[in-house]
Amino acid sequence: MSLQVEKLEKNMAKLTIEVSADDLEKALQNAYKKQKNKINIPGFRKGKVPRQMIEKMYGPDIFYDDAVNDLMPKAYADAYEECGLDIVSRPEVDVVQIEKGKPFIFTAEVAVKPEVTLGEYKGLEVEKISAEVEPEEVEKRLKEEAEKNARKVTVEDRAVQDGDEVIMDFEGFVDGETFEGGKGENYPLTIGSGSFIPGFEEQLIGAETEKETEVKVTFPENYHAKELQGKDAVFKCTVHEIKAKELPEIDDEFAAEVSEFDTLDEYKAHLETKIKEQKETEGKRKQEDQAVEKAVENASFELPEAMITTNVSQMKEDFSRRVQAQGMTLEQYFQFTGMTEEKMDEEMRPQAVKRIETRLVLEAVAKAENIEISDEKLDEEIQKMADNYRMEADKLKDLMSDAEKKQMKEDMAVQEAVTFLVDNAVEK
Repeated sequence: MSLQVEKLEKNMAKLTIEVSADDLEKALQNAYKKQKNKINIPGFRKGKVPRQMIEKMYGPDIFYDDAVNDLMPKAYADAYEECGLDIVSRPEVDVVQIEKGKPFIFTAEVAVKPEVTLGEYKGLEVEKISAEVEPEEVEKRLKEEAEKNARKVTVEDRAVQDGDEVIMDFEGFVDGETFEGGKGENYPLTIGSGSFIPGFEEQLIGAETEKETEVKVTFPENYHAKELQGKDAVFKCTVHEIKAKELPEIDDEFAAEVSEFDTLDEYKAHLETKIKEQKETEGKRKQEDQAVEKAVENASFELPEAMITTNVSQMKEDFSRRVQAQGMTLEQYFQFTGMTEEKMDEEMRPQAVKRIETRLVLEAVAKAENIEISDEKLDEEIQKMADNYRMEADKLKDLMSDAEKKQMKEDMAVQEAVTFLVDNAVEK
């Protein structure tokens, strides 16, 4: 294999990759061997047709696609290693020459990591952290905990109120006709949960048990069932049971039940400490975001479009894997939500740009400040990971490739660059 590298505008490069005629011939012969059993020619037994005969009848290019698919991945991988470029996109390939007896030549256009010119990144202004905890915040946490520990009690002496859980039957009608999914029996519904169509739950407030209540709603324009989108509907509802929350009294007994503390005062002190820690963590994260954002604003660089497109594709693939883990394909997600691939690309693009810009600038800061991660620091991080996975650190380290360890060091250096920006910022 031979390689020529041409630098293009806007941080792009073209790799011209040439594979020898001998290697092309081997790939064509392999393609013939794979396909010969599928080709029928009168006068020859299946799988016994000479390659020359097949090429004469169907043209010499009959095996080209398979040969290209065989040759190109390895040839590009070798070129990637040899070219010395920091490639940050998937290649756009184009076949230049493929012909028996001649070298196979193709090009690959790729984006190259942009050079970053740092602006001011020391002494950046960030908001001062306030971790002071007000008594009302502790009381709010106590009430939230009481809500979690509330019990449901059946109510028989009043009508439905907001926040109640009701057990009910319902049947919906559109233009006087029932529709699929519009009927339920002994259905549990918490009023105010937003589980049903907008306006439905509010109309049940005041309903009495075992008395039919009529609820009128309009299906949203983006409702998942297209035949119901924008349609007016009437639901006939009968509430059979009303359950209300009964909150526990917030006292020493409550504190002992929900925590490891014996008294309410001790529990309050614990909550105050937790709130303070949370505020400090959130404040630190906010300072990090502010410092990084300003460092990015002060830097200059030019992002190649292919780099952005590749990042969007990777984000989309990650999202697709998360959706599949929930038992749904990306196509089904589009169908249920009304989202399209083009719209998703458009929405993900700003996130991709921000992610790329942030990473580039933080890498530049790490380089400018000679931030490097030692093998000892890497071992410490691997030990933390091993503890989380309940593994032996040495075994985890052995499972990791050199590329993974290198990536870990780069990620750690980027995080240290964030810390550097905040440590050298000015609180205002």
